[in-house]
Amino acid sequence: MSNAAVDAGLIGAGGGARVLTPVENSALRKATLRLVPLLTFAYLFSYLDRNAIGFAGLTMNRDLGLTNTQFGAAAGWFVLSYTLCEVPSNMALYRFGARRWIARILISWGIVSAAMALVSGPLSLYSMRFLLGVAEAGFFPGVTFYLATWFPREYRTRIIAWFLVAIPGSSLVGAPLCGMLLQLNGMLGLSGWQWMFIAISLPPVVLGFVVLRVLSDSPEDTSWLSADEARAIHAMRAAEVQHRPKSSFIGALSDIRVMTLALVQFGFTLGSYGIGIWLPLIMKDYHLSNLAIGFLAAIPYLFATTGMLLWAHYVDRAGRKIANMTLALALATAGLAGYVFSGSLVFSLVDLTLALIGVTAARGIFWAIPPRILSGAGAAAGLAFINSIGTFGGFVGPYLMGVLKDETGAFVTGILVMAAIMAVTTMLSAALRFVVPQE
Repeated sequence: MSNAAVDAGLIGAGGGARVLTPVENSALRKATLRLVPLLTFAYLFSYLDRNAIGFAGLTMNRDLGLTNTQFGAAAGWFVLSYTLCEVPSNMALYRFGARRWIARILISWGIVSAAMALVSGPLSLYSMRFLLGVAEAGFFPGVTFYLATWFPREYRTRIIAWFLVAIPGSSLVGAPLCGMLLQLNGMLGLSGWQWMFIAISLPPVVLGFVVLRVLSDSPEDTSWLSADEARAIHAMRAAEVQHRPKSSFIGALSDIRVMTLALVQFGFTLGSYGIGIWLPLIMKDYHLSNLAIGFLAAIPYLFATTGMLLWAHYVDRAGRKIANMTLALALATAGLAGYVFSGSLVFSLVDLTLALIGVTAARGIFWAIPPRILSGAGAAAGLAFINSIGTFGGFVGPYLMGVLKDETGAFVTGILVMAAIMAVTTMLSAALRFVVPQE
C-alpha cells in the first residue's frame, strides 16, 4: 500500500471532515501502513480457512460419504463455537493486549485448520470445525476494536473497508488457489482436499509471530511514532469518546441499539455464508470441472471487492452510513431474488454477484457504526456481542441451504428463503436511523 494510496483513499479528508495537521497526517499515515496491510492479510487467511470447506466439498463429500445436510452442518459447527467464544475472547484481548491475543489466535487457528486434513467422517469433521471456531473466535471483533483505538471516526469506514477487503479477497485469490490445490489429488497418498487444508493453514502460524513483532497495543507503546504523533492520535480519539456513553460491559449488552445492530449483521452474514460456502457446489450443477469452478467463482468476488471499496470511500465523503447500508442490503436482496428466475450459468453468476456486492458493501459500512455508541470495555464486549450474534447467521445460512437442497433437490428454495431474510434485514437497517446518532 503506497503513501499515495493512503493519502488518496484512506485518510484523505473529504466532505465535511476537518483538515489534518501535518503531525496528525503523518501519524495516521504511519499507522495505516504499519497496521492495515498486515491485519488484512491475516484476515484473508481467516476467511480462506473457514470457507475453503466449500471447495473441499467438491471431492471430500464423496470421500467421507457426506449428505448435503451433513455438509451444511459441518460448515456451521465452526460458527457455533465461534459464537460461543466470541465475547470471552474479546474480553481476554482487552485484558492481555491486542498484540499477544491476536498472535495467539493466528497461531492456534492455523494449527487446527491444518489438522482438518485428518478428518475421516462426519463426527471428526464436526469436531474439527468446532475447534477451529474456538481457536479463531475474537479475531474480527478484536481487530475492529483495535483499529478503533487508532483511527478517528471520519476515516474509520475506509480503514475498516480496506481491512474487510480480506473477505471477498479470500475468495478472489482463494477460489483459483483451492481449485489448483485440488489437482494434487493422490500425491503422497493424500487427497486434493487434504493438501488444500494443509497449504492454506501454515501461513497464519507464521503471521502470528510477525504480529508479535510488528503490532503495538497503543500509540503510546510504539517505537515507530514520535511522541508528538502518538499524542496526536490519542487526542483525536479522546475527542470522540465523550459522544459514546456505553463504556461498560453491562451498558453495552443491555442497549437495544446493540441488539438491533447484531440482528442486521445476522442477516447479511447469513447471506454471505449461504452464498460463499455453497457457491462451488451451485456451480457444479452446471457440470464444470473443479479447476474451472475455482476460476469462475472468483469473478463475483472481484466485483464485490471493488464495489465495497468504492462504496466505503463514497460513504466517508458523503456520510449517511445507515442509508447507504440499507441501500446495499436492498441490492443484496434483489440479487438473491433474481437468482430464482435465472436459467443459465451467466445469469446465475450475475445475480449472485449483485448479492455479494450488496452484502460485502453493507459489511464494510456496518462496522463503522457501532463505535459511534460504544467505547472502552463496552466496545470490547459490545463489538464481540454484535459479531457473535451476527456470525450465528453463518451457521444458519449454510445449514439451511443444505437441508433445503436435500429436501427439494435444488438450490432455488434455499436462496429464495435467504432473499426473504435479507428483506427483513433491510428493514431493520432502515430502522437504525431512528436510534443511532447520525453523521
